[in-house]
Amino acid sequence: MHYQSPWMNDELQMLSDAATRFFEKEFVAELPRWNEQGMVDRDAWLKAGAAGLLCTEMPTEYGGGGGDYRHETVIMEAQNRLSLGGWGNQVHSTIVAPYILHYGSEEQKQRWLPKMASGELIGAIAMTEPDTGSDLQAVKTTALLDGNEYVINGSKTYITNGQTANLIIVVAKTDPKLGAKGISLLVVETDAVEGFERGRNLDKVGLPAADTSELFFNDVRVPAANLLGPEAGRGFGMLMEQLPQERLNIAQAAVVAMERAIEVTLDFVKQRKAFGQTVFDFQNTQFKLAECRTKALVARTFVDNCVLWHLEGKLDATVASMAKYWCTDTQGEIVDECVQLHGGAGYMSEYPIAGMYADARVQRIYGGTNEIMKVLISRSL
Repeated sequence: MHYQSPWMNDELQMLSDAATRFFEKEFVAELPRWNEQGMVDRDAWLKAGAAGLLCTEMPTEYGGGGGDYRHETVIMEAQNRLSLGGWGNQVHSTIVAPYILHYGSEEQKQRWLPKMASGELIGAIAMTEPDTGSDLQAVKTTALLDGNEYVINGSKTYITNGQTANLIIVVAKTDPKLGAKGISLLVVETDAVEGFERGRNLDKVGLPAADTSELFFNDVRVPAANLLGPEAGRGFGMLMEQLPQERLNIAQAAVVAMERAIEVTLDFVKQRKAFGQTVFDFQNTQFKLAECRTKALVARTFVDNCVLWHLEGKLDATVASMAKYWCTDTQGEIVDECVQLHGGAGYMSEYPIAGMYADARVQRIYGGTNEIMKVLISRSL
């Protein structure tokens, strides 16, 4: 049986095919160079924007594609099937843009979203700090009101798109005395401010083409009009509302990685000879791949249900946390098994499975660690 996601249709299949053709033509040949330089070229974003692959779930009146979450999903899957996980479009289109759509004023939406859809603005969200990861209530960055401006001071780290982003949503305390109730989200247009600095492009274990950076805010002044939401102090609630989509997206990326790992491994074991037969002819290989295929299909059907619930507005934080932790754990298991089935070749960078092994590890960390996911799930018990 060939399984097809229940949310898939002909229009989405056409988008998936178009995205695949675009990535094969424009991105795949550039990947070794991007891996080497530690970031995707700036003009790649403009090409993707011109091809209609950015902000596809944003309404057309703001320059977007007028689609829904499924449209973002098929682009993300096409990207990840071609080992382009280092391109930070998920952060740009499925995290940053929705914050502006859901919480921005009409003026903010008109100002920022069309340029995000064209690739002129590249989005990032600055949550994590040197001493603060999943515990967002403990952020130390401040944004204090001075007249009609907020003055931002603090540092952030591990920020995706950090070297290229020129529109950054900063999680900061507008009232440091109030804990979670003092957190706000402020939009920094980096080309229009002073005191903003990019630190190192961090050297990571995997995803070498992803620019992941330190960011520094030294008396950065932004207009009070750059506050997201109706008033200060609403930031923590906004983060909690939007994190389920981010976590679902990570779970889906994990499923694509599982499916691809099995594909490249099947290809390898059917060609590789050992003891006078192919590696696939050994019962152990068949059993291991049978287990992997089963787990991957279980994961796929689970995230497909999550997508359907999300489209109906019913995906809650608990189920999104389950999807994120279980799918990324399972991704790790399957990719590890597939490395083993490659033998020594699985540890060599020239084979795709080695890159997938390195890329997989961070999935259990970002978007909230899997331990935090279990804490969130346990609260619902």
